Amino acid sequence: MSEHRTHVWPILSYRDARAAIKFLSDAFGFEERAAYARDGDPSIIEHAEMRWPLGGGVMFGTAGKDDGPFGSRAPGNDVVYVVCEDPDALFKRATAAGAEVVAGVNDEGYGSRGFTVRDLEGNLWSFGTYAGE
Repeated sequence: MSEHRTHVWPILSYRDARAAIKFLSDAFGFEERAAYARDGDPSIIEHAEMRWPLGGGVMFGTAGKDDGPFGSRAPGNDVVYVVCEDPDALFKRATAAGAEVVAGVNDEGYGSRGFTVRDLEGNLWSFGTYAGE
Protein backbone atom coordinates (compact mmCIF):
# COMPACT_ATOMS: atom_id res chain seq x y z
CA MET A 1 0.00 0.00 0.00
CA SER A 2 1.12 3.49 -0.75
CA GLU A 3 2.51 5.43 2.18
CA HIS A 4 0.66 8.53 0.98
CA ARG A 5 -2.85 7.10 0.92
CA THR A 6 -5.10 7.62 3.90
CA HIS A 7 -6.83 4.53 5.15
CA VAL A 8 -8.79 5.99 8.07
CA TRP A 9 -11.82 8.15 7.31
CA PRO A 10 -13.98 9.42 10.19
CA ILE A 11 -17.71 9.22 9.44
CA LEU A 12 -20.08 11.78 10.92
CA SER A 13 -23.80 12.53 10.80
CA TYR A 14 -25.39 15.94 10.38
CA ARG A 15 -29.03 17.03 10.56
CA ASP A 16 -28.21 19.43 7.71
CA ALA A 17 -25.45 17.80 5.69
CA ARG A 18 -25.58 20.49 3.00
CA ALA A 19 -24.87 23.18 5.63
CA ALA A 20 -22.05 20.98 6.97
CA ILE A 21 -20.41 20.91 3.54
CA LYS A 22 -20.36 24.70 3.44
CA PHE A 23 -19.19 25.03 7.05
CA LEU A 24 -16.37 22.47 6.76
CA SER A 25 -15.17 24.24 3.63
CA ASP A 26 -15.47 27.79 4.94
CA ALA A 27 -14.26 27.19 8.50
CA PHE A 28 -11.53 24.60 8.02
CA GLY A 29 -10.66 24.41 4.34
CA PHE A 30 -11.94 20.92 3.57
CA GLU A 31 -12.59 20.40 -0.15
CA GLU A 32 -15.86 18.87 -1.33
CA ARG A 33 -15.29 15.78 -3.48
CA ALA A 34 -18.72 14.13 -3.45
CA ALA A 35 -22.27 14.79 -2.25
CA TYR A 36 -24.90 12.29 -3.32
CA ALA A 37 -28.47 13.31 -2.63
CA ARG A 38 -31.33 10.87 -2.28
CA ASP A 39 -33.35 10.40 -5.46
CA GLY A 40 -36.60 12.28 -4.97
CA ASP A 41 -35.41 14.18 -1.87
CA PRO A 42 -32.36 16.41 -2.45
CA SER A 43 -32.40 17.55 1.20
CA ILE A 44 -31.06 14.12 2.24
CA ILE A 45 -27.39 13.51 1.58
CA GLU A 46 -26.78 9.78 1.39
CA HIS A 47 -22.99 10.22 1.26
CA ALA A 48 -20.63 13.19 1.23
CA GLU A 49 -16.86 13.17 1.11
CA MET A 50 -14.56 16.07 1.85
CA ARG A 51 -10.78 15.98 1.52
CA TRP A 52 -8.25 17.61 3.80
CA PRO A 53 -5.53 19.44 1.82
CA LEU A 54 -2.74 17.62 3.69
CA GLY A 55 -4.30 14.20 3.03
CA GLY A 56 -7.28 12.21 4.22
CA GLY A 57 -10.72 13.55 4.84
CA VAL A 58 -14.12 12.90 6.33
CA MET A 59 -17.31 11.25 5.15
CA PHE A 60 -20.80 12.02 6.36
CA GLY A 61 -24.46 12.00 5.54
CA THR A 62 -27.80 13.22 6.77
CA ALA A 63 -28.74 11.98 10.24
CA GLY A 64 -31.93 9.94 10.42
CA LYS A 65 -31.83 9.07 6.73
CA ASP A 66 -32.64 5.42 7.44
CA ASP A 67 -32.80 2.83 10.23
CA GLY A 68 -29.36 1.34 9.47
CA PRO A 69 -26.31 1.69 11.72
CA PHE A 70 -25.02 4.75 9.84
CA GLY A 71 -28.34 6.47 9.12
CA SER A 72 -29.62 6.22 12.67
CA ARG A 73 -26.58 7.77 14.41
CA ALA A 74 -27.27 10.91 16.44
CA PRO A 75 -25.43 13.99 15.16
CA GLY A 76 -23.16 16.19 17.24
CA ASN A 77 -21.38 13.48 19.25
CA ASP A 78 -18.17 13.00 17.31
CA VAL A 79 -14.61 14.18 17.85
CA VAL A 80 -12.08 14.48 15.03
CA TYR A 81 -8.38 15.37 15.26
CA VAL A 82 -6.74 16.82 12.13
CA VAL A 83 -3.06 17.57 11.58
CA CYS A 84 -2.46 21.08 10.30
CA GLU A 85 0.59 23.17 9.49
CA ASP A 86 -0.55 26.59 10.75
CA PRO A 87 -2.98 26.27 13.66
CA ASP A 88 -2.95 30.01 14.36
CA ALA A 89 -4.19 30.92 10.87
CA LEU A 90 -6.68 28.05 10.85
CA PHE A 91 -8.04 29.12 14.24
CA LYS A 92 -8.70 32.62 12.87
CA ARG A 93 -10.43 31.16 9.83
CA ALA A 94 -12.55 28.76 11.89
CA THR A 95 -13.71 31.36 14.38
CA ALA A 96 -14.45 33.88 11.60
CA ALA A 97 -16.73 31.23 10.06
CA GLY A 98 -18.60 30.76 13.34
CA ALA A 99 -16.90 27.77 14.96
CA GLU A 100 -17.44 27.78 18.74
CA VAL A 101 -14.16 27.87 20.65
CA VAL A 102 -13.69 25.02 23.10
CA ALA A 103 -9.93 25.47 23.65
CA GLY A 104 -7.98 28.32 22.07
CA VAL A 105 -4.63 27.94 20.37
CA ASN A 106 -2.00 26.71 22.78
CA ASP A 107 1.25 24.79 23.01
CA GLU A 108 0.99 21.31 24.51
CA GLY A 109 3.62 19.66 26.68
CA TYR A 110 4.15 16.96 24.05
CA GLY A 111 5.25 19.49 21.44
CA SER A 112 2.05 20.16 19.51
CA ARG A 113 0.39 23.49 18.93
CA GLY A 114 -3.32 23.43 18.33
CA PHE A 115 -6.91 24.21 19.28
CA THR A 116 -10.39 22.69 19.56
CA VAL A 117 -13.67 24.10 18.24
CA ARG A 118 -17.25 22.89 17.94
CA ASP A 119 -18.96 22.77 14.54
CA LEU A 120 -22.48 23.96 13.73
CA GLU A 121 -24.05 20.74 15.07
CA GLY A 122 -21.85 20.15 18.12
CA ASN A 123 -19.05 17.88 16.90
CA LEU A 124 -15.61 18.67 18.31
CA TRP A 125 -12.77 19.38 15.88
CA SER A 126 -9.21 19.49 17.20
CA PHE A 127 -6.47 20.77 14.92
CA GLY A 128 -2.80 20.62 15.77
CA THR A 129 0.73 20.09 14.58
CA TYR A 130 1.07 16.68 16.29
CA ALA A 131 1.25 14.09 13.50
CA GLY A 132 1.70 10.96 15.61
CA GLU A 133 4.70 8.91 16.58
